[in-house]
Amino acid sequence: MKTAATFTALALATGLTLAQSGRSAPPATPLPAVADTGTPAMTLAPAGRSAPVPPEVPVAYLVDLSSGQVLFERDATRRFVPASVTKVMTAYSAFKLLGSGKLKADQVITVPKEVADVWSGEGSSMFLKEGDRVTISQLLMGTTTVSGNDAAVMLAITAAGSLPGWLEVMNANAAELGMRDTHYGSPNGYPDEGRTYSSGRDLARLAEAMVTRYPQLYRQYIGNHGFTWHNITQANHDPITGRVDGADGIKTGYTRQAGYTFLGSAERDGRRLVMVLGAVPNIPLRNQVARDLMEWGFAAFDSRQLLPGGAQVGLAQVQGGAADSVPLKTVRPVLASMVRGTDAPMSMAVRYRGPLEAPVKAGQTVAFLRVSAPGQQPHDVPLVAAQDVPAAGLWRRLRNGLTGFVS
Repeated sequence: MKTAATFTALALATGLTLAQSGRSAPPATPLPAVADTGTPAMTLAPAGRSAPVPPEVPVAYLVDLSSGQVLFERDATRRFVPASVTKVMTAYSAFKLLGSGKLKADQVITVPKEVADVWSGEGSSMFLKEGDRVTISQLLMGTTTVSGNDAAVMLAITAAGSLPGWLEVMNANAAELGMRDTHYGSPNGYPDEGRTYSSGRDLARLAEAMVTRYPQLYRQYIGNHGFTWHNITQANHDPITGRVDGADGIKTGYTRQAGYTFLGSAERDGRRLVMVLGAVPNIPLRNQVARDLMEWGFAAFDSRQLLPGGAQVGLAQVQGGAADSVPLKTVRPVLASMVRGTDAPMSMAVRYRGPLEAPVKAGQTVAFLRVSAPGQQPHDVPLVAAQDVPAAGLWRRLRNGLTGFVS
């Protein structure tokens, strides 16, 4: 038990406490689904510094990706119509195909008549014309920067061969990311009788995946101020880029049914915040709340390192392995977003569904470290196996069987 003892000493030295749980631990799911009734608004800053989100904003969510902590939420699991924020999943799905080599950024496509006739100039548009030769990269810029409905459709058809095929890709990616309150019925968020919906928590998951899995593509296609096509220059309507330090997008949206939506992010000094605003009644309110909430998130909280990356934090039991347990360690530094000016006690608990079944591979995510502080939502940090545990050989299996029989 040397590893657990070492971690406990470290925890006490930093004013933390440690608990371990094994067989009876809940499933290893950082953000479990909750009922559609939503969650109450949470404001974690002390009195006088509450989050600047007026009641007219029905859906709001702010999370610190560096720590995993939710800083503010209002109806985070409420399903709403995302409008053009739908295009973020189209962009993410394209990033995934680019990353795997199934799409090429410089691939040239000729715009067919059926796409141009239906979508050119329909709502937000890149103004694609029949016969235009356009690259995947240009379609991505048209989708992310000027919110082109035509660009998103052309990207979808090119990548999947048809719109139904692309919707299968989008919904499969949503499922893979754990977006339980999300469904896509269009590639661009154009009104579709409610088939497309999402939630604040799900959209934040999507943003996190874009940032962490495809950082170079994110920097290339997100947060641009404008885009020119056919000598038509259009500005990005993002309310925080260029107005909030470190901001880089991500996407606005509007339809009469949806109201005004926004998915945005900013990074300062190694802290990246992601926000979602949904169903806001007007543009000035959405834009002001977006800027104020992002500034509040940086100003009202400090980031504290609780553990370094690679720290061993305990043991997980292993069944059917060459060893009875495996050490657990952190992948990255474990951070906490603390209300500025406070020093609240923190607690940490190792949680996993166990015993683990051998073989276990070093680096495999097998557990979570749940970090808790008074008045704040707990957040989970992944833990990986620190070493391989191969399946037990014949003699060890016989010994284990005899031990179990005797016990």
